[in-house]
Amino acid sequence: MKWLYVAASLALFITMLIYSQLDISAATELTAKLPIAETIAQESSVPNAVTGIIFKNRLYDTIFEVVVFTIAIMGVRFLLADEQPSHTVYQFTDQPSIVLARLGATIAALVGIELAIRGHLSPGGGFAAGVAGGTAIGLVAITSPSEWMEAVYKQWQASAWEKVSVLLFIAIALLSLFGLALPPGIPGNLLSGGWIPILNTLVAIKVALGSWATVLIFVRYRGLL
Repeated sequence: MKWLYVAASLALFITMLIYSQLDISAATELTAKLPIAETIAQESSVPNAVTGIIFKNRLYDTIFEVVVFTIAIMGVRFLLADEQPSHTVYQFTDQPSIVLARLGATIAALVGIELAIRGHLSPGGGFAAGVAGGTAIGLVAITSPSEWMEAVYKQWQASAWEKVSVLLFIAIALLSLFGLALPPGIPGNLLSGGWIPILNTLVAIKVALGSWATVLIFVRYRGLL
């Protein structure tokens, strides 16, 4: 029976390899005939064609992606609202692990800021920046007292900023869909792409702060991430 599994796995691998080569050849021919990435980059005035697709060509879908993420956070709060807070919170206690985790958090936070600001010029974007920011918050959470994390969350009114970022994103996205656009600027410059850099930043703030809220809830009610 084991040999049968091995043979089936090898056959599947070879099949995928053959089809991937065929797909690459077909994609190369299509790109040669119709440079889709270049066309999207020109239309959106940003070198990153993926960002142009997300925040221009399929902006309608992106709006609902942000809304779905918001609903998911609300669902976590609703499902855990009736549970009792955990009496034991598992986190790092040895100093080397704490130092390494906080160093990683600093690096992740800086990467998140860079991805949010320059996501329309290079690989990155709002969602990737938000994930990097959420990673930084998670690393801090497993090395810090949960009470302190909640106090900082309330002190900076992160919940209010999260809601504001969602509302601003939807409002600006609707303006873009209605045809109201900022000057495109010079492609390749930091201040270019119309609304895209602003939308990138708002998504990054939303995802990072939403991740922070989710982390706090799981630490409080489950005692772990």
